[in-house]
Amino acid sequence: MKIPRITIAGVTSGVGKTSITCAIIYALQKKGFSVQPFKVGPDYIDPSYLSSISKHEAFNLDVWLMGENQLLESFVSNSHSDISVIEGVMGYYDGFGGNSNYASTQHVASIIKSPVILILDASKTSRSIAATALGFQKFHKNSRISGIILNKISSKKHEILCRQALEKIKLPIIGVIYKNLELNFESRHLGLIPAKEKNLKLKIEKTSKIISDSLDIEKIIQIMKNPMPLPQKSSIEIKKPKTTIAIALDSSFNFYYRDNLKALRREGANLKFFSPIHDKKLPKSDGIYIGGGFPEILGALLEKNHVIRKTIKELSEENIPIYAECGGLMYLTKSIDYGNKKFKMIGLFDAETKMTKKMKLNYTKGRMISKNILSDKIHDLQGHEFHYSELDSVSSDSKFAYNLDIGDGIKNHKDGMIQYNTLASYGHLYFDSSNYAKIFVKNCIDNSRR
Repeated sequence: MKIPRITIAGVTSGVGKTSITCAIIYALQKKGFSVQPFKVGPDYIDPSYLSSISKHEAFNLDVWLMGENQLLESFVSNSHSDISVIEGVMGYYDGFGGNSNYASTQHVASIIKSPVILILDASKTSRSIAATALGFQKFHKNSRISGIILNKISSKKHEILCRQALEKIKLPIIGVIYKNLELNFESRHLGLIPAKEKNLKLKIEKTSKIISDSLDIEKIIQIMKNPMPLPQKSSIEIKKPKTTIAIALDSSFNFYYRDNLKALRREGANLKFFSPIHDKKLPKSDGIYIGGGFPEILGALLEKNHVIRKTIKELSEENIPIYAECGGLMYLTKSIDYGNKKFKMIGLFDAETKMTKKMKLNYTKGRMISKNILSDKIHDLQGHEFHYSELDSVSSDSKFAYNLDIGDGIKNHKDGMIQYNTLASYGHLYFDSSNYAKIFVKNCIDNSRR
């Protein structure tokens, strides 16, 4: 398949990848193209910005979670638009481990054979920026870098100095963006604030428009003009819906891999979405999926909706399959302690959630040590965790489904708490890394027949 595509990378984190990627998507749409966004890595927040500006759900591309073959399959099968735009993660060559390129943006760009535009922060340099660009170009024998964007230029003189220094590198300059505080997106402890939490649509559009005026979109289109061919997507059987799964989705819970939701539908699940904040009753369903998010920020509203909290607990006690990740796990504990306040939660698990000052951001690796609603066998697993909280006063009788070799989990490198037919973890799983979707849907079908 020939898929026009471009990857937007940075020399480090914090160089403006998300805002510039949004601007490129905006500019391409103004040219009449439809754009499918992707995000390298396990991040949930940046994709919400890409989805907002493109009007298409962004998909993740993570080698650790997916493996190379599944990543390529996901990219090809989800590239439905005229152009695919991929936002990188961290610095271009930052992979898993200090000496490894594995799971880096460069690794992903190589798998999908994508040209790359590199963003350089020029704020505290002039001539030295050429050394940085040259280093990135020569560091790997196949850097795939086809152009550069200069960000945070302070003046016309500064721009001229940078351009003169970069003449010897012979990489086209795709854009020059001047410093502007209006272009900054608001951040919080885990990075940007999710677009859905504060309805940032207008801010994203305004910022994208401003930045797009500083980009040479015709050069970007030229770089993508003759894409390298990729394998045809596989034909995958989509089963007829046989069960319904309720998905928690609102400003408190919105961290989901889009491939996970696709996998559930593919295996025969009809998905119905509900808001744990606003809705007074759950959709009629045979299973529940509560993803990640920031329940601590909206703890008062979650606590106030005691009807939904009571319903979910009662359904769990009736052995309906429930799967919860990170924020979903926090929601299922007795309370969340945040900002000198304690918010009452569902209370399914005999534990309390406390916020910490230390971020836990890891890829995870371990083993399923017991059968559960996602797995009918003991096997190895890989995932990731991403949180600023921990569980306190965890009962000594608690049962766990995972033993972790890499990652902190809930307690002593254990994760995946089990209660009734409920599985909840700090770790996030990619469903197509195993047969998680198939087993979860099967359990929901079995529940509907009881």
